[in-house]
Parts: sequence; C-alpha cells; structure tokens
Amino acid sequence: MSARVPTHQPQHETEGFRAPDLGYEPRAGTGLVRYLEHGFPHPLVRWHVHAEYELHLITATCGKAFVGDYIGSFAPGHLVLTGPYLPHNWVTTENAPPEVEQRDKVLQFSGDMLDQAMQWIPELRPCQALLERAKNGIEFFGISEQIGQQMSQIKDQEGLDRLATFSQILSLLANHRDYKLLSQVQLTMPKESGITDQISLVLDHIAQNFASPMVLSQVAVQFGMSESNLSRHFRRATGNTFTDFVNQVRINKACELLANTEQFVSTICFAVGFNNVANFNRRFMEFKHMTPTEFRKTAALRL
Repeated sequence: MSARVPTHQPQHETEGFRAPDLGYEPRAGTGLVRYLEHGFPHPLVRWHVHAEYELHLITATCGKAFVGDYIGSFAPGHLVLTGPYLPHNWVTTENAPPEVEQRDKVLQFSGDMLDQAMQWIPELRPCQALLERAKNGIEFFGISEQIGQQMSQIKDQEGLDRLATFSQILSLLANHRDYKLLSQVQLTMPKESGITDQISLVLDHIAQNFASPMVLSQVAVQFGMSESNLSRHFRRATGNTFTDFVNQVRINKACELLANTEQFVSTICFAVGFNNVANFNRRFMEFKHMTPTEFRKTAALRL
C-alpha cells in the first residue's frame, strides 16, 4: 500500500493577489506585459494557476519544478514558458541559504491581447505555434542568459521600448529549437479532409473512456476506419502509437489522483484502466521515471 498525501488543488491567482510588495509591477504602470521578481522563501512559491502566459527564469537555488503533471529538477538558468491555467510551482529543496534575495524573474502577458493583435499585425503570427506549445509548458535550453538580460531590460522600460524588447523575446523563443514540452503531448492534427474530424472523435473517445478496455482494432471498427489507417493517422496526429497514447492518458490521470487524493496506488491502478499493478508500475516508470509512490511523495513538496 502507498503512503497518502492531502488533497490540494492549485490556487487560482487573480489580480487582487498581485500586490507590489510581493514583487509585481503596479497594474497602472503596465500594459500587455507585467514584470515580477521575488526571492525565496516567498508567498508566491505555491501551487497555482492564472489566465496569463508566464515566462519564468530561475536565477538562484536548485529544487523541484512542477508544471501540470510534470515533475523535474531545476537549477539557475531554468527557463520555462507556461500557458493559461496550466498549474505550476518551483520549490527550492537543495542546500539553499536561509533567504535568497532574488530567485525568480517572471514575465506575465495576456494571450487574449496577443490574439487580438495578431488579427491586425501579421508580423506577430509566427508566435502562434509557440503559444500553442506553451499550453503544455516549454523548457528552453541554451538561451537563459540572453533572455535574462532582456527580462531585466523590460523591468526598466516602458511604452514602445518595452514592447520592442518583448517582441524580441517572443521572436527568440518562437525560433529556438532546443526545448522540450513538459506536461502531456501536444496534438498537431493532420490536414487531410475528413481525417481531422475522425481523429478528434477518437481522441475524445479515449479521453472519456480511458478506464475501459481500449483495443486499436475495436476502436477502428467503431469509427469506420481500417486498423492500419487509424494507426498511421493517429501517430501523425499525436506523435505516439495508439497504445502509448492511451497509456499516457491513463498515467496522466493517475498522476492527478496520486497528487490530489488519498487513494491507494492499487486502487488508482485499476481506476485508470490498468488490469494489474505490475504493468501499471512498469508503465508509470516508463513515462515518469519514478514509481507511483515516489511521485506521490515528490508531489507533496509542491504545496
């Protein structure tokens, strides 16, 4: 049986929480982009969500990063872009001094405002793919120093100068290819007429019925496709085989239950669709590189 953790949902961060004494710029002095920096420990180090995109740079200490269902390590230079309502937290855990004056540099910006701007300013449209990827959380490698310098510039800028620097940051991130997605797979649907709708229906079916037996041949018949066609188009749409995708959906749900409920590991195993604990543990290790029990213990640190 597994150890248990208390249920804890991410805190919804609203404008009322963003006081200047917490490190936020006053809203009256900002437009599209808001700058924030803080140390550690700090009230902002908590499991939370908000409507804005967030570019987050760690400048000091090491610990654990929590982004959606992702758990990983961070150190100075750790640079992540998160999308709207993707829960996140960074918890310093390793050999930190009692107080750190600056641990985080952060930019928060409105996706709605960017969407509106892109309708009228074609030069902004190349960042659409970047913003789509950010819904899963993106960790970038090799550009932290440059981005950090530009974030510091934004802190001291206003008006067009600030907008120009922010545009440079978006361009750099949108064109940078050394990155990884952190939470779940990002879907890129195929363009063939009719196939997009069929694959979307299959994905909906998996999302709603992942706890039930899921066999490729049976799903293909259900949606009027041959097994080979479904297999080929499904891999193009998701980057995964059908079986791997189903297992990933199940593991993602297991992560949610492990982190937010007190259910035993064995109970969660069957609740998400695995038919034996050994296979569940093996698949969990494959996707998360730790056991379910280790995930649950580590997830408790995010609070």
